[in-house]
Amino acid sequence: MPITQLPAVDAVLISHDHYDHLDLPTVHELVKWSAAPFVVPIGVGAHLRRWGVPERRIIERDWDGSVQIGDLTIVCTEARHFSGRGLTRNTTQWSSWAVIGPSHRAFFGGDTGYTSAFAQIGRRLGPFDVTMVPIGAYSDRWPDIHMTPEQAVEAHRDLRGRALIPVHWATFDLGFHRWAEPVQRLRAAAAQAGVPLVLPLPGGRTDLLSPPDVRDWWSPIA
Repeated sequence: MPITQLPAVDAVLISHDHYDHLDLPTVHELVKWSAAPFVVPIGVGAHLRRWGVPERRIIERDWDGSVQIGDLTIVCTEARHFSGRGLTRNTTQWSSWAVIGPSHRAFFGGDTGYTSAFAQIGRRLGPFDVTMVPIGAYSDRWPDIHMTPEQAVEAHRDLRGRALIPVHWATFDLGFHRWAEPVQRLRAAAAQAGVPLVLPLPGGRTDLLSPPDVRDWWSPIA
């Protein structure tokens, strides 16, 4: 959707500086359209400063660091990935994020491989009402940086999550698997584990207190 159609934004969470997660035109639009701070892993602020984001709107945190925004506590949490733009690698941090409110908690996995850190995060900051964990672009060639759908279900359970919203699929085609394979495998693994799924269209909104029935909206183009 166009950024101007978003509801009011309280904060912009960035997981790392790869191009499909930190997009320059989108940053420029968010700077013009909202007053929300950019909450980023340590080092990513250098990109934002170079792109003209005001210093007052940049909040950098390393793993286990946190920031209070309104009623929300946003905690920078561990992930298993890498960073870099162009030919530069691993000069900035990558992360997941926990968003803790007065009544509910959410986990955003960003881009990550499976790691035992999920269980630690679940014990320390969970349980989570919803986890948003990546399920796509996996391959035997890079098993440590992207999760399979089955690992995503395992991570969700480690995090002590209730509902699972899959991310990192259906938009950028970065893997060698079929387009709909991640969600098809996820549905099978979640059913076996008894994990409730919420599967909105990319960019769609959903009410977690009254989620719609799961439907295979991807089937016509699978």
